[in-house]
Amino acid sequence: MRTRTESSRGPGRWAHALLAGALVSFGLAACHGCRASGGPAVPPGNDAPPTLRVYFVSDLAGAIEPCGCVKDQLGGLDHAAAWLLSQRSHAPASLFVAAGPTYFTDPLLEKDHRAQDVAKAEALATSLRRLSLTAWAPAENDWAAGPDELAKLALASGAPALEANVRTDAGAPLLPTRVVTEGGVRIAFIGVGKPLGGTATAPPAEAVRFASQVVREAGANVVIALASVGRGEAKRIADAVPDLTAVVVGEAFGRGDGNTPAPPGELVGNVLVAETSNHLQAVGALDLYVRGGSYTFADASGLGDGQKRAELTRRIDELHFRIANWERDKTIAPGDITARRADLDRLEAERAALDQKPPPADGSYFRYTLQEVRDALGQDPEVKRDLASYYRFVNDTNKVALAGRFPLAADPGQPSYTGIEACSVCHKKEKAFWDKTVHAGAYAALSSQSKEFNLDCVGCHVTGYGRPGGSTVTHVDLLKDVQCEVCHGPGSLHAAKPETTPVPTSRPGPDLCVGCHHPPHVEGFDALVKMNAIVGPGHGR
Repeated sequence: MRTRTESSRGPGRWAHALLAGALVSFGLAACHGCRASGGPAVPPGNDAPPTLRVYFVSDLAGAIEPCGCVKDQLGGLDHAAAWLLSQRSHAPASLFVAAGPTYFTDPLLEKDHRAQDVAKAEALATSLRRLSLTAWAPAENDWAAGPDELAKLALASGAPALEANVRTDAGAPLLPTRVVTEGGVRIAFIGVGKPLGGTATAPPAEAVRFASQVVREAGANVVIALASVGRGEAKRIADAVPDLTAVVVGEAFGRGDGNTPAPPGELVGNVLVAETSNHLQAVGALDLYVRGGSYTFADASGLGDGQKRAELTRRIDELHFRIANWERDKTIAPGDITARRADLDRLEAERAALDQKPPPADGSYFRYTLQEVRDALGQDPEVKRDLASYYRFVNDTNKVALAGRFPLAADPGQPSYTGIEACSVCHKKEKAFWDKTVHAGAYAALSSQSKEFNLDCVGCHVTGYGRPGGSTVTHVDLLKDVQCEVCHGPGSLHAAKPETTPVPTSRPGPDLCVGCHHPPHVEGFDALVKMNAIVGPGHGR
């Protein structure tokens, strides 16, 4: 186990040597033909193409795509890739970077889940290479599979892992900086973060200050910190190193599936502090317009309107979720949906207007925008193929590796799961109604995409998963799909003596739904609305 010792004396000779080595390895290298180039769908302010665009994501955390239970969800690597590639004409000079947890959802991998998590991380790295990832700053999560795997992921992505505040004996090949030339701009990225378990480090602000001096002396015009240290520490970096152009913020670690919104960008002095929402719900775009040879950039983004923009975004997201839910609800009048779409168009136009600020009369300036990642952006076929290959590999592997994982037996006298055919002996009307619901095709929705043995998916597409007398990833038998017993409980005792043994849960409430329908699988799920789609004649009515 590595130990962490904070130093207040400065990076020391080890950092000098590490930085010097990095500049030898990556010093002022050219990056041409990057795939991940482009701009916002409507160029802010109708400017000419920027001198350089820097795309970035924060806290991707292994999220390759959301589930498809609700239309028009935020997220999806194939959608993000399609947008990046489609915008190439507006910003031909561009780079792509990441900060915060990138490859794993949690800092510690569950033993039975490890192989699949590593396979997903490697598939993600392959896709990020397609998007010409330039650099990334690992967080604790990225060390979850060990330093050798972190090194493998860096190699597969084609982008160095940057941590200027971590010693070279951390156990993985790390660099403090990467300097590239793109669009005539010599730009340096400095990474800071915190490895799992910790190692001897310099304080992040001190490491960034020293690295900035080194890359400036080597000729860098623009310096951006990739700070996997949380927003508070990132702002301290911006305050301590005022010659930075921007700090891209990521968390030091992440845990769990919850989605987070993107806070408004803000200025600390002249330094932009920016981050996206997690799980690839959005991609940030920082446009740099160099005029008169100056590399001091004025804000032309209207960052003072950040709170207003955030409120508009919140309302827009709510409408997206509401419309997606209403489109599947037969009780909602089409006119109401049309009216809400008109509201959505109005709010999106109002938000877009906040970005239409005129540039300053002279001098260099920047514009900062966020692009939400939604289905409407389309799909990149190569990334889509990467994801499909990952799903097939995991399916084939888990089918064999987990074949011996049998369900636990129910305790004596306790009910077990019987399957819907046993229920339908008495409940024929209910079965006939269920046959028409989406729940009846839940397992086929997985098997048609080679996901039925995927540990991230299967539990919400079968009945009694992981429960005594229920199912496992490979042993589903009569328990495929979201059947009666998911909501009403295991029914073996009731089926044996229906006159004297009641159903365990006769009238389940909407709180049961969120066991599966929660972020990042489903965002903005309205359980009360959705329950209307699974009750009907003989079943709740």
